[in-house]
Amino acid sequence: MKRFSLIICGLLLAISILQSQDETLIGQNSTNTITTAVPFVGIGPDARSGGMGELGAATEPDANSMHWNSAKYAFIDKKFGFSVSYSPWLKKLVPDINLAYLTGYAKIDDRSAVAGSLKFFSLGEIAFTDITGFNYMNVRPSEFSLDGAYSRKFSQKISGAVAARFIYSNLTAGQEVEGTTTKAGTSVAADVAFFYTTDLSVPWLESSKLALGATITNIGSKMSYSNDDLNKDFIPTNLRLGPSWLLNLDEFNSFRFSLELNKLLVPTPPILYPDSTDDAGNYVIYDGMDDNVSVPKGMYQSFYDAPGGFSEELKEFIWIVGAEYWYAKQFSVRGGYFHESTMKGGRQFFTLGVGLRYNVFGLDFSYLIPTEQQNPLANTLRFTLVFDFDGFKKQSN
Repeated sequence: MKRFSLIICGLLLAISILQSQDETLIGQNSTNTITTAVPFVGIGPDARSGGMGELGAATEPDANSMHWNSAKYAFIDKKFGFSVSYSPWLKKLVPDINLAYLTGYAKIDDRSAVAGSLKFFSLGEIAFTDITGFNYMNVRPSEFSLDGAYSRKFSQKISGAVAARFIYSNLTAGQEVEGTTTKAGTSVAADVAFFYTTDLSVPWLESSKLALGATITNIGSKMSYSNDDLNKDFIPTNLRLGPSWLLNLDEFNSFRFSLELNKLLVPTPPILYPDSTDDAGNYVIYDGMDDNVSVPKGMYQSFYDAPGGFSEELKEFIWIVGAEYWYAKQFSVRGGYFHESTMKGGRQFFTLGVGLRYNVFGLDFSYLIPTEQQNPLANTLRFTLVFDFDGFKKQSN
């Protein structure tokens, strides 16, 4: 019994020592969130997709396909169109942050289309103070991205697209921060997208379509807000893929059900020893992999570099489900759910939305409902106006 007690005490002592060591490791806690520069480029800008849980890789092509999957433009059934979206952002925290989005497209012929968009993110007014608290300047930081895309059908069922993007982020107005002169951050990036759609024969339906979408967005250079080229940040390169199923019950009623998976193709931060550095002065890695790598290496490394192994890699996938009902192609009701692991940011919320189409224009509205109280995304609203130039021709005729 005495020997058994000594063994138990020894085990408890060893466990307590290991736990105390783990608590001093940098990054060793219940969360291991992946952070990037310019996260605004990943925010869903329009109310239609926002009402379905923020998905759009394989949904019906519309003017806002630039953000979700630009390959869908080749299958759009109108010649010209544009859309304007607006959303007050993080309204529970700051009253003057907002996101605006303008996008448009044009069909070149039956097989190809071009599109462009501008996303503008205003962070409101921020006061700069010195060490005494004296307010010496008020600035209005802002960011924007400017996009262009070309989409083409490879066959009657498959299309692809490439897009180019310029990103500009001015957060400090050139002020000196902790002795370092800052500047606006810039980056260039590209998207690669694919879209597949086919008719399905279902006896009890008037018609049905299955669509699959896949895209990698924001494949681009790292960004820095100073002249320090050694500490640049990744931009949010993202993988988006999923199916969508359209069910036309009859002439007036249709449903769409969609599922989507998202993953940041950015290295996972490793766990570091706080009191051990290498010859270059960098902390020694305790678990995980070095995240100071090139953009191409970071993209494929992001699939196997999590310190927690395969289980943590699975938690880096965001999954979204969404549904949409249309009556007479004029009025719609939408709903969705967005789920991100608590270890990777914990964004979990429901969304609701409605839409109206009438000849020349359409109006969409969405509302976000978080699963927990005191969430900064609570009560997020999105508004979108869609304009159809083909509708002008129909009215004139």
